[in-house]
Amino acid sequence: MPELLPTDHVGTIVWMGTVPQDRADIRAHAIERVRATYAGFEGDFHAGLTRPSCVRVKAQYPQGTEIRNTRQLSILSAEELAQIAADIGLEELDPRLLGASIVLQGIPDFTHIPPASRLQSESGTTLTVDMLNGPCNLPAREIEKEAEGHGKGFKAAAMGKRGVTAWVEREGNLAVGDRLRLHVPGQRPWAPE
Repeated sequence: MPELLPTDHVGTIVWMGTVPQDRADIRAHAIERVRATYAGFEGDFHAGLTRPSCVRVKAQYPQGTEIRNTRQLSILSAEELAQIAADIGLEELDPRLLGASIVLQGIPDFTHIPPASRLQSESGTTLTVDMLNGPCNLPAREIEKEAEGHGKGFKAAAMGKRGVTAWVEREGNLAVGDRLRLHVPGQRPWAPE
């Protein structure tokens, strides 16, 4: 019996970006296509098979400990970006300002898809979801630079809508317009009580 179940939920890539390795901030540069390798997007700041641990895993490791890089990509929902923009009083929210890797359109409640889900292109390129990406102040600073007075509300508005982090399970090419099918783990939700 398969452990990952294909769903009828398909998202279309409507935007992609990479964050330069010599970055001065978290801003991504828009791209039309990319080679996704086992280390992530070629040339991206977040690429690598391993990474130094950060504050997000401080309960598990001292900061700077070398760990597996499950945060190669930041994948956002176009629908959730629109909700965040509306909540902070903007017509739209540029994914560059959030350091996004991919923006998908068409998968409902995207930020809450189960960890270990797969997003697979028609050509077989496969991304594994690690977990939801909690909002932080870095995008707020970039939003504030572009739209004064709107960045300060980002963190609260993005709670539960900041997308997911992911890593490359099967290498391949990705391009704006590609469709990614959601595959979810077959296990029931955890219920320890």
